[in-house]
Amino acid sequence: MQALTPLSTADLFPPLHDELMVLLRGLSSEDWKRPTVATEWNVRDVVAHLLDVDLRKLSINRDGHIPPQPAKPITSYEELIAFLNGLNAEWVNTARRLSPQLLVELHGFTGPLVSELVSSLTPHAPSTFSVAWAGESESENWFDIGRDYSERWHHQMQIRDAVGAPLLLDNRWLFPLLDISFRALPHAYRDVNAAPGTAVTIRVDGDAWSLVRNDERWALYRGAPDGSAVTATIDPDSVWRLLYNALPASAARAKVHIEGNAALAEPLFAVRSVMV
Repeated sequence: MQALTPLSTADLFPPLHDELMVLLRGLSSEDWKRPTVATEWNVRDVVAHLLDVDLRKLSINRDGHIPPQPAKPITSYEELIAFLNGLNAEWVNTARRLSPQLLVELHGFTGPLVSELVSSLTPHAPSTFSVAWAGESESENWFDIGRDYSERWHHQMQIRDAVGAPLLLDNRWLFPLLDISFRALPHAYRDVNAAPGTAVTIRVDGDAWSLVRNDERWALYRGAPDGSAVTATIDPDSVWRLLYNALPASAARAKVHIEGNAALAEPLFAVRSVMV
């Protein structure tokens, strides 16, 4: 096993944006209306949300703009989720006034600017926002950039899934996505007790990550020990759906092959690498 180290994903932003632009330019008028796994949002809404993600990133991180603050201080994770859901819904509703063509053109403008921005950030400097789904109250830029990569990737996957376009599941995209996303695991297991040395291993398409219990907490590693208390094997298409709230726990149980202590694998079905 290898201790988990920071992972740079800034170089993936330009090619991921290129993939998005090819995808959007190929959508038919009917494709824009198709429902997605993002529940209430159709393809058009997901595209609009991705534009909002770009605009907020540029305004806050590049330009130092301070957006309007919530009416009352946010004191819990649940209140943060409610606040973010409100922001997202407000933008998506407003963006329904915009034509699909204009949405595509705006993405063509903002995408390269975001790529330039993330490549300019000092990786180990404090990020503007923490990666809350990993349980962090403070994060470094490299992790926030990785979270940003995972958001752009999984929303693009929602569009691809809806319109039947090829999914971005090659290792080039998937390994960094999972290496960032699985950092939610120690937080998800924070209340699970086990003897020191107990390991929970997740295998996806030949790669593995393992949670190992030490005296005080769970730590995440790349690879697998000689003996794990439980090993969960899951295919690439199912793992992203689970992590990004597109595969209910009941359906996930049919997709995940468990060997060993099944009770120790239970928290895996509730892990989400996104704010929900």
